[in-house]
Amino acid sequence: MAKYVFPAIFTEEDDGKYSVLFPDIENCFTGGDDIANALEMAEDVLCLMLYDMEKEGKAIPVPSECKAIEVEDGGVVSLVRCDTETYRRFYENKSVKKTLTIPMWLNERAERANVNFSGVLQEALKAQLHLQ
Repeated sequence: MAKYVFPAIFTEEDDGKYSVLFPDIENCFTGGDDIANALEMAEDVLCLMLYDMEKEGKAIPVPSECKAIEVEDGGVVSLVRCDTETYRRFYENKSVKKTLTIPMWLNERAERANVNFSGVLQEALKAQLHLQ
């Protein structure tokens, strides 16, 4: 439902891989094979955790200031962004069956034109809800 930015601690491990920890969110951590992969994984785990918190009605913590976070040698603090609405749309994109009523003449013309009823309804709903 919202966009968030949280600080994360990125630490290069002895094997060259990276670990990532979000100090403001309990049990929110991940890792990656390299820094780019670690950042991608960090965005994913942050969105997953915040999405779950929103869904369960839990309070989202206030992000710490980067300068207030203590980091061990070799670690660096970076901000990670998350848009839970985009995450929600991606992961909740399963279809549901809807029954609707339209005039017979409109149905016949649409069928002759090979109209995809589901596609038209989806596009119309997105336009109506200003989601495009």
